[in-house]
Amino acid sequence: MDMRQDMRPELQQRLVMTPKLQQAIKLLQMPALELQQKLKHELLHNPLLEDVDEADEEEETQEPEALAAEDGDDGEFKAGEDEIDWDSYLKDGFEMGAHEIGEREETEDFHERVPVVRSSLEDHLKSQLRMTLASPEEIKIGEFIIGSLDSNGFLTCSVEDIAGFTGADAKQVADVLAVIRTFEPPGVGASDLRECLLIQLEQQGLSDSLAARLVGEHLDDLLEKRYREIARSLRKTVREVQSAADVVAGLDPRPGARYSSEEPRYIVPDLVVDKVEDEYIVQINDKNVPRLRVSRAYRDILSGARKKSKTEADYVKKKLESALWLIRTIDQRRRTMVKVMEAILDAQRVFFEKGVEHLKPLTLQQIANVVGMHESTVSRVTSGKYVQTPRGVYELKYFFSPGLKTDNGEDASSKRIKARIQEIVNGEDSKRPLSDQDIAARLKDEGFSVARRTVAKYREQLGVLRARMRKEY
Repeated sequence: MDMRQDMRPELQQRLVMTPKLQQAIKLLQMPALELQQKLKHELLHNPLLEDVDEADEEEETQEPEALAAEDGDDGEFKAGEDEIDWDSYLKDGFEMGAHEIGEREETEDFHERVPVVRSSLEDHLKSQLRMTLASPEEIKIGEFIIGSLDSNGFLTCSVEDIAGFTGADAKQVADVLAVIRTFEPPGVGASDLRECLLIQLEQQGLSDSLAARLVGEHLDDLLEKRYREIARSLRKTVREVQSAADVVAGLDPRPGARYSSEEPRYIVPDLVVDKVEDEYIVQINDKNVPRLRVSRAYRDILSGARKKSKTEADYVKKKLESALWLIRTIDQRRRTMVKVMEAILDAQRVFFEKGVEHLKPLTLQQIANVVGMHESTVSRVTSGKYVQTPRGVYELKYFFSPGLKTDNGEDASSKRIKARIQEIVNGEDSKRPLSDQDIAARLKDEGFSVARRTVAKYREQLGVLRARMRKEY
């Protein structure tokens, strides 16, 4: 067998992800807040970039002078030696920030956001502890107990364990725990759900009520709404059990959750859709995003007003190219987002006019075909971004959903089907709730061919309980 190694030329076409292309894709994916931080970072690290300040800006019409070729010693530039066409850079750079990116007038008053300090569950309970107890030893035990509560306000260790850690007597720990259980919010300090609900009923003066018996003796049946079984066991009517269950339903099963330390998430829409007369207008919501241009402070270096070394010129050239590329990329991002949103608006115009029941099935590929882009580009544009419309604020992904066939041959959006299921459930007789099969049959009568298992899936996604759990007596 003849085995040889040889070399043969071969041509291949491959998409090379250059660093600039990777950064452009990242900029396209960024929502408004993240883009704002990114551009502020670039302003700090690229001296040729500056944020246009409308207060002190007056656009100059005169272009900077062309780079003069100068002779000199000691490493200075010489004519014909790595010359740069600065005019093309200057023309693109100084004009782009002011005109292509677009003028923006601030017409709204600036209101500084006042930081809101959220009190944690631990801080809230410790403040009550210090006002209730005077003994330093009891306060120390109480602080240990409070530190042993989880985010829902439940105690995660036993009285004996706390006594062992603190070196206190178990009875003393139990007494301090009993005091903490009287604190706000009601139910805090309980060991489990049953104890939490009983503490709340006790604070309402319902320790001897039927509701307390339901929690203490039939909690599992109560959670599954087995009211008939409970009524037979307690020799009560189903209506009495129902009334007591309604009292329990008004209690808080997670009393500590309201003091969650998680900061609220603020949504800043990336796009705004306004209706002007009979037309919808799409705009980029970038009033808080820095508007960039090439800094005019470097004009003397770029135009040759003073001598410069090759090192200086190379540095400025590199930073200038980076600045111009960033400005162009941001402008391209803005135009791409507007183009995609306009395509979505055209496809879902009936939704904007009449509401969610008229939302049509839509895929990323359909929008990609309309705007002449790849499906992955549309996916990046719509991921994690929101639009403010006359009907509210929506994530761009909301407008995309698979379709279900109707009897007349048209497609109906899954969101439209969900909205109809919610309407059917809201309008049902609570004493005779509809089963998934009943809902599927009603949808069939309305022209929607939906299987029972599909109704069950959508119902669960909507957070709607099954029929037996929705029944009232």
